[in-house]
Amino acid sequence: MTADFPEDIKTDLEKEIPLARLGTQEDVAGLVAFLASEEAAYITGQVIRVNGGLYM
Repeated sequence: MTADFPEDIKTDLEKEIPLARLGTQEDVAGLVAFLASEEAAYITGQVIRVNGGLYM
């Protein structure tokens, strides 16, 4: 989603994220894999934000 952002915009955004980096496809894929697994079998109706803490 941010691939086409200019580098200066990405750098400014990273400064606002508590984990100090933009998210990756792997970050989202990890959550999807967990939610599709048996470990998440009892999880229902949740909104899970994969944002590095940006909106804390």
